[in-house]
Amino acid sequence: MVLAQDKKNSVVNQYAIHEGDTGSPEVQVALLTERITYLTEHLKSHKKDFSSRRGLLRMVGKRNSLLKYLQKTDRQRYQEIIGKLGLRK
Repeated sequence: MVLAQDKKNSVVNQYAIHEGDTGSPEVQVALLTERITYLTEHLKSHKKDFSSRRGLLRMVGKRNSLLKYLQKTDRQRYQEIIGKLGLRK
């Protein structure tokens, strides 16, 4: 599943650190979170869609790796992004 362009632009604008920022860990984590949310809803109604489930697990792993990187490099940015997205308690 690919996010609609207007939805993707709004997420990028919301989490970008500077103008034209699309590659920072915050933006990548936010985009992955949007896709994970969509796929989770898809899998609730299509329980036997195992290829999408595999893709979901890969996205969750990728998001986890990005969050670990952010936690090691800049703890403050890590705390901000998990607070905004509501990922951990």
